[in-house]
Amino acid sequence: MIGLLDAQAGQVFLGVGGVLVVASVITGILAVRLKGRESSLVSNLKQRVGAWWIMAAILALVLMGGETVTLVFFLVLSFLALREFLTILPTSHRDHKVLVWLVFVIPPLNYYFLWDHSYGFFSVLIPVYAFLFLPARNAWAGQTEGFLQRTATIQWALMVCVYAMSYLPAILQLPAAMTTGREAAEGSPPGSGGPMGAHLLLFLVLVVQGSDVFQYIWGKTIGRHPIAPSVSPNKTVEGFLGGILTATALGAGLWWLTPFSPVAAAGLSLVCCLLGFAGGLVMSAVKRDRGIKDFGNLIAGHGGIMDRMDSLVFSAPVFFHLIRFFYT
Repeated sequence: MIGLLDAQAGQVFLGVGGVLVVASVITGILAVRLKGRESSLVSNLKQRVGAWWIMAAILALVLMGGETVTLVFFLVLSFLALREFLTILPTSHRDHKVLVWLVFVIPPLNYYFLWDHSYGFFSVLIPVYAFLFLPARNAWAGQTEGFLQRTATIQWALMVCVYAMSYLPAILQLPAAMTTGREAAEGSPPGSGGPMGAHLLLFLVLVVQGSDVFQYIWGKTIGRHPIAPSVSPNKTVEGFLGGILTATALGAGLWWLTPFSPVAAAGLSLVCCLLGFAGGLVMSAVKRDRGIKDFGNLIAGHGGIMDRMDSLVFSAPVFFHLIRFFYT
């Protein structure tokens, strides 16, 4: 075992690598056949596949670094996501002191409590204490014009970019209460979920991100009827149904990576895929409200951090609590 990765997790990454090899070959064949007349679809596909190679490699390296490295990685993602959100928020110069707390104080505290395995503090810091403190601090600044809108958007950014996103590394700690003798013999640190925690995180990421990919493929191939034309015209009923069902089948097939039965794995996958779709739809509504196409351009072919994480930040908290309630 290296860090949080064991042989089973390694098999998963080999499988992902195989899929990406096939995708790269298909994309290359399409580009050659068009002979310099690449459509925007093929060009975007090349960017997406290239970005997936990079993201898969980064995730593998982060998990190999262990729990602390993984937490630091997601803290950095939260910083980057907050940066994207702050560029579109209707804030003013009087909000700057509140934004210092929003960016430089609360996120590190949130991840510190997670690193310290202080679930009680982690679970209430943002939804209770930060929720009450930030509007009070903003009111103290004295600017009442647009106060409700500015406060609501600041709270929303913190909840989505930090609190909801931090549930992804929190998944690593879930199996601590059900660590098996085999995992203990492999050297799982006290209080950590060991390799099973990484399995659960990989399961969620593969299923939810797979759902996004499958919805894209089904939508481009057989999609005819828009599911939410005023919010996301490219999302179709056919893409939604095909993507959700395919990803649910993928989750059922990955039951061996988890403590779930095939039926339970399918049920959890279905719930997470539906939540992932809701996350994508909500973020599309946010972007349309602010008049932007993407949150950023950090990830070629995908946009910004939140363009790629939108489905995960909606599914991760529910996935975490379903397992915590029923399996630990």
